[in-house]
Amino acid sequence: MAPRRSSAEEAEQQEPEEGTVKLQFNEPLTWRPGKPIPIDTILKRVDRLTRELAELDQETTDASSLVKVAKDVASNQLLNHKDKGVRAYTACCVVDILRLCAPDAPFTPSQLKDFFNLTVTSIIPSLFDPSNPYNNQHKYVLRSLAEIKSIVLLLDVDGSESLLLHLFSTIFDGVSGSKSASGEQVAKDVEYSMQELLSVLVEDAASLPAKVIDVMMAQFLRAAAPGSGREKHNHVQIDENQATLLAKEEPEAYQIVKHMCQLFPDKMARFVSQYFSDVIVDATSFAGPSGHRDADADDDEGPSGPTESDLRELRKAHTLIREIWKAAPQILQNVVPQVDAELSADNVHLRQLATETLGDMISGIGAAGPPLPPTLDPAAFPPLRLDDEDKTEAPAANMLTTPLSAISFSQTHNTTFHNFLSRRNDKAAPIRAVWTTAVGYILSTSAGGTGLGREDESALIQGLGEKLSDSDEKVRLAAVKAIECFSFRDVILKLGPNGGVGKEGSVLSTLADRCRDKKPAVRVAAMSLLGKLWGVASGELLAGHEAVTAALGAVPSRIYNSFYANDLELNVLLDRVIHECLVPLSYPPPPKKASKSSASNGSSQAAGVASFDPDAVRAERILLLVRSLDVTGKKAFFAMQARRPQFAHVLETYIKQCDQFNGGVTDEDGPKKLENLTKTTRYISQFLPDGTKSEQELYRFAKLNDRRSYNLIKYIIGQEHDFKTAHKALKELMKRVQTSKDPVIRDTLLPLLYRSGCLVFNRSHLATIMEYSRSDKDNMGAAAHEILNEISQRNPDLFKTHIGQLCRDLVDQAPTQTRENDPAIVETLKACSTYAKKYPKDVPAEKEFLRTMVNYALYGQPARAAKYAVNILLAKKDEKSLVGATDLLQRTLKDWSYGSKHFLNRLATVSQLELLAPKVTLEDEEKILGMAVQEVLLEVRTEAKSKDPDWVDDADLDKECQAKCLALKTLANRLRSTEDVDEAKEKAKPVWKLFMKLVRSKGELSKTGQTPGHHRARLRLLAAQLLLKLCTQKHFDEMLSAEDFDALALTTQDAIQEVRHGFVRKLQKYLADGKLRSRFYTVVFLMAFEPSADFKRRTETWIRSRARHFQDQKYPVLEAVMPRLLSLLAHHPDYGAELDELVDHARYMLFYVSLVATESNLGLIYKYAERVKQTQDALDERSDKHQVLSDLAQAVVRKWQDKKNWVFNAYSGRVGLPLGLYTALKSHDEAQAVAEKQLVPDGVDEKLDELLRAMDRKKRKSVDDRGESNQPTSKKARVQSRAAATPKEAKPARSAAAATKKTAQPKKANKAKKPETSKREMSNAERRRSGRSGNVNRSYMERDSDDDDEEMLDGVAEWTYENGGDGSGSGSESGGEGESESDGDGGEDKQREESGDEAEIVSGAGEESERDEEEEVVVAVEDEEEEKAVPREKKRATTSKAASKSRAKAAPGTEEKDEDAEESGDELSEPEEGDVEMEDANHDKDEEEEEQDEDEGKADEDEGENQEEEEEVEESEASPPPPPTRNARKAKVGAPASAPKAKAKAKAKPAAAKSKAAPKAKPATTKGVKKAAEKAAPPAKAGGRVTRGRK
Repeated sequence: MAPRRSSAEEAEQQEPEEGTVKLQFNEPLTWRPGKPIPIDTILKRVDRLTRELAELDQETTDASSLVKVAKDVASNQLLNHKDKGVRAYTACCVVDILRLCAPDAPFTPSQLKDFFNLTVTSIIPSLFDPSNPYNNQHKYVLRSLAEIKSIVLLLDVDGSESLLLHLFSTIFDGVSGSKSASGEQVAKDVEYSMQELLSVLVEDAASLPAKVIDVMMAQFLRAAAPGSGREKHNHVQIDENQATLLAKEEPEAYQIVKHMCQLFPDKMARFVSQYFSDVIVDATSFAGPSGHRDADADDDEGPSGPTESDLRELRKAHTLIREIWKAAPQILQNVVPQVDAELSADNVHLRQLATETLGDMISGIGAAGPPLPPTLDPAAFPPLRLDDEDKTEAPAANMLTTPLSAISFSQTHNTTFHNFLSRRNDKAAPIRAVWTTAVGYILSTSAGGTGLGREDESALIQGLGEKLSDSDEKVRLAAVKAIECFSFRDVILKLGPNGGVGKEGSVLSTLADRCRDKKPAVRVAAMSLLGKLWGVASGELLAGHEAVTAALGAVPSRIYNSFYANDLELNVLLDRVIHECLVPLSYPPPPKKASKSSASNGSSQAAGVASFDPDAVRAERILLLVRSLDVTGKKAFFAMQARRPQFAHVLETYIKQCDQFNGGVTDEDGPKKLENLTKTTRYISQFLPDGTKSEQELYRFAKLNDRRSYNLIKYIIGQEHDFKTAHKALKELMKRVQTSKDPVIRDTLLPLLYRSGCLVFNRSHLATIMEYSRSDKDNMGAAAHEILNEISQRNPDLFKTHIGQLCRDLVDQAPTQTRENDPAIVETLKACSTYAKKYPKDVPAEKEFLRTMVNYALYGQPARAAKYAVNILLAKKDEKSLVGATDLLQRTLKDWSYGSKHFLNRLATVSQLELLAPKVTLEDEEKILGMAVQEVLLEVRTEAKSKDPDWVDDADLDKECQAKCLALKTLANRLRSTEDVDEAKEKAKPVWKLFMKLVRSKGELSKTGQTPGHHRARLRLLAAQLLLKLCTQKHFDEMLSAEDFDALALTTQDAIQEVRHGFVRKLQKYLADGKLRSRFYTVVFLMAFEPSADFKRRTETWIRSRARHFQDQKYPVLEAVMPRLLSLLAHHPDYGAELDELVDHARYMLFYVSLVATESNLGLIYKYAERVKQTQDALDERSDKHQVLSDLAQAVVRKWQDKKNWVFNAYSGRVGLPLGLYTALKSHDEAQAVAEKQLVPDGVDEKLDELLRAMDRKKRKSVDDRGESNQPTSKKARVQSRAAATPKEAKPARSAAAATKKTAQPKKANKAKKPETSKREMSNAERRRSGRSGNVNRSYMERDSDDDDEEMLDGVAEWTYENGGDGSGSGSESGGEGESESDGDGGEDKQREESGDEAEIVSGAGEESERDEEEEVVVAVEDEEEEKAVPREKKRATTSKAASKSRAKAAPGTEEKDEDAEESGDELSEPEEGDVEMEDANHDKDEEEEEQDEDEGKADEDEGENQEEEEEVEESEASPPPPPTRNARKAKVGAPASAPKAKAKAKAKPAAAKSKAAPKAKPATTKGVKKAAEKAAPPAKAGGRVTRGRK
């Protein structure tokens, strides 16, 4: 019987009836040991209990009724039951009881621990398997714990740290798994409940275990995929196919932690701060004292840095900081100062890590790394437009790599931001590189989307520009890569306002400077990026967008100007950029077939794009490229196209020899075929960077014997094929090579195919180019005319299919007496004229066309149209042409008077007829000369004004000046067309006098001296150029006396820049073509004081090119210039005997030595300089100026030897001196006295040292010049110890007692009128003082900082070339069109090209001209006689004992000739790289036409006889020998085999050398010319030269 309950108990049972509910479940849930309740029974009971508890409400439930059930469900039997269903229902019961009894849990701590253990280890993990049969019960438990917040009880349980760690880890790992074990996706409601559960714990916890914080922070690293991060992103392009496998959204665990950080920022900031303190502070403790380091502080050894393991932890922590800043920057408020402290660490790794981290934080870049750089596709069509890029900016495909910053770093942490900016001047290059990369991301992302202040953005852009010129290669490369992060729109809108490519000092201009960087990686990246930017911008450039044009319009010029560096690797890169970026071969891509949906939409734009003409679009891009080029860029562009036929011919020969080689399987001629193939491959390989490797690869290609590849190459280089055929052939060839046994052959073949293929000037493009030339659409008519003119001159074969259209255009737009033609059509006329010279039979012979040409000659505008029309009329050179010329002359001379209508046309017509049809003009010669001289040249009709400019461009030239220029050309053409030599010389006398008067009087012919300044500048330039042109013919060259030569040379120092440059360009062209004698090389060395640094640098490159060419050919041409240079300087108007004046002259010698001297030829140059002192001046016997300069030149050579640290090898042969400049001394005593006397004043050594130091200061940042690079490696190694083995030859001893002889009387001050200055004259500080203006004593040191000596721009590297110099031909201003020709025979290369034997390609110039030997006179005697006549003691008068001994050892004791050197003319020599690389870099089109006129069947006949025939005499036996103090004269000079013949010829006609035969009767028609030449002209008003600055 049950015990009776008390009244209190009864009252309690009665309470629920009044509003509370009591639990009705009363079934047993526990069992005694050994008598367990069956599983199905217990499942049913706990199920019923669960449902009942779930229906109860906390407010209406009697809590006391839950006590027994709570005890049962918390028992170990249920919580640890083996059946997962029982455990699931039990957990549901526990959470409901906790809900109903809240806030007092009816469980003991041990029971709670068991329950939470069950929840963490079983319930939560089971939720990630939605297929679990008890998934609903598991979700119920989770939801209840989160909503009721019962989970907070976990914080009070013993051992809660391990449970918390397990709970967080399980949830994070579970929600981030892509799928469950069954393959089903985890439900979003489960993820939300888990996030709420963890948030409750974080919110209620006063602190969390460190390991839990670690786990939470680690979830941010889930954004970084395996193998990703900064190390993998830097400078590496990720494969698009692999990128699709990477996560593109934030993982679920990442989102949970991010949510908690944003929900509880203060608490999470405390947790995060503690977490990072354990890592960062410990690592930065190695950094030494706090405080920011000075950027210029020394790199002293500080405390030992962190270990590798510490650095790994640091990298992990910093990666985490980046991602946290991107997700929840508020919680890092205490961490940023810790990273800031790392910026001042001594350890480089810490500073680098901190710099990189702060840069990413500012940019909003997280753990996944930076985004991929934007795609710049220069081949896209239609080209990208700025507006299109703005509209079509699609959302980012990958949120993890999308830069994003919730707050502005620069505003939130301003101090740290400025400390970050200061790292740009860090002494460690890796840190500067990291900083530069970071700046690129900051600017390109606009600081993670938050934007930058104007000052901050300006500072970052300025810093980026500075790093482009950093001294470290990695920093410069990082700067280029940083700009690659910019989209096209960002480049224009962010970098463009700082200045475009054409503005010096801007970021884009400095980027363009990197195209000529010393390091290949930098210049490849820079040039490729610039090319892509221009290609992408081509659409906006064509549309005339101002901002785009200002920013990128000058890109092609900067890229093409790198052609002048003449670096083989740079040339290959240039070819790639041109054909892959500027004008990609794949541009435009083939139109895609429109889909049905797009067709139904009927988009007009899509229809327009689909119907475009690919050839027309490509031709338009080529025209835009040419229009964008500056003058030098166009020269390089056309030079590269001009070399195409030569490369094509070489490659065609190579293919033919490969075919004959047959893969090595040959007949009895096999060795010969192999030899020919080897020669050709060796010749081709010299144009590629790695010659040996290229030669081997070309041989392996021949071994493949792929006949299909041979045919494909023929398709590429054949100009008869259209562009589509050539492009398809190139793609197929590259694919075949890539899949062959030797795919590396592609790197060798591709540059050759780019250079030899018809890829730019293709017949497919001509129709469009001709259309643009007629319509001038988009202002590209001028560019179209230039291209047509270039094609007509260099490759007229392309016109064969279009010549008919050209002629029809000329007929349609022909002028008449009352109607003028379009001036643009003259370019078409010019192209047709050039084509007619090569293919005269293709010119139409219809009367209508001939009448059209006559109309162009009489009425064409501008007047030069007459010249081209006459060329076309006389192209066929038949009787019909002469009849037409006679009729044209009669019409021209009818009513001919000065100022008559179309007077300039008539004068131009007569000038050209004088050249091409001299027989027709013979009868009217007197009338023509009278008009040219009396009516035009001697009359001054334009009044000279003080405001007149010094120079006027061609387009603005007035008619009177044009007429005078045509008159001068008429006189010159009359001489050039005279076939009889004697008659030509007779006619030339008055004309020669007239031209020289123009040169000497600075262009003034009038007695009154009233000729305008710009007229005089034109006339003296044209006169000097015409003299050069006449000197290309031997009989006229003989008329140029030494005095005339010196006067002509001074044109190089004219006060007007255009005169100087025009004269030098013409001179360079004739010298490169081999049309002038080698003595004209002397003139270019007067450019030592050239104010234009750019022009001077280009001239230096050209001289080095010629020097290398002659060295390769074994011809000492430029070395023999030394005595001529000394003679020129001795008779220079600025010569003075004072020390400072002589040092100025030393500048000319130093200019010469620095460009010509090498270690191998220094002895020969010294011998020439030394030999001059032992002679007498033939022009002024009383002068000893040349002897003074001889001593000075020897001192300069010695100083240069010491500077370069070279071994001096005394030249043992005999050298000759130019006849007419020097003669032998009269007596032995005089020779002895001259030898013993030191003629230069004391102190010259110190002045020369100062001169060299000044030169070093200005070139300190540039690469050392060609002398070092010309020294082989073995030689460099040997030089270091040479002092012990070979003593230097001592310099000539200075004797204080030796009297210094004054070589010239003091000059009297010239009281002539001071020349008028104008706007275009150089300022006084920029020019050297003229010696004729007064003998003011000035120290040379005043010149040290002058700008006219600058030879390079800051940040632009000066190139060093391993094969002999800073440049080798292709970098010249006038190019190397004829550089492979010998100095005497200008047509040698042409003959070699036309030869049918393939082996001739590499045979080189087999013979050397006899010109230089024939112009020298040997004034020496044998050393045996010297030793008999002079005691040995006297030999030491000017040299020390050690010098005498070393010379005696160096020089051979006999007078034998070097026969090996004599045979150098028979050796096979390969043309230098400049021959093809820069054939026409300074191609002056208008001037070249006149050269072509001259070459028309007349001038070539004397080419083989164009050598000088000056006498070479020996000293007579009675003449006393020169002093024996120069032991280097112990052997004769090695002369060509023709030298004896020349000597015999000289001895056979001694009388003929001194007197000439009686001239023929003077023609009556020369009176006018003679009269003009004899008229005295007053001193020029605006003369002067650019030598030394005037006061």
